[in-house]
Amino acid sequence: QVMLVESGGGLVQAGGSLRLSCAASGRTVTMGWFRQVPGKEREFVASIRWSTAVTNYADSVKGRFTISRDYAKNTMYLQMNSLKPEDTAVYYCAASVVGGTLPDAYNYWGQGTQVTVSS
Repeated sequence: QVMLVESGGGLVQAGGSLRLSCAASGRTVTMGWFRQVPGKEREFVASIRWSTAVTNYADSVKGRFTISRDYAKNTMYLQMNSLKPEDTAVYYCAASVVGGTLPDAYNYWGQGTQVTVSS
């Protein structure tokens, strides 16, 4: 059983930055970030292969967000720069044994952390 705990959400003005953290217990293969707003499906943001640090990004965040991991601390990060109001969502940390961009492929989920970007 993998347990995930997100932190680092908050309120920021458009153009600002936030860094999200996800502390994991147990072994993982691929970890990723998803986000969801009311009335919308959960959306893939970014993922990282734990052993190699190979990354994947959604087109909507590429060039603005950076996913990384601290292997020794078993912690994943999402550095979010140039934030836009459209980035406002609950952000979820997730872990998968197969990876990909679909939420159904991820077996474990954190509780979510709110990110609000004001105009």
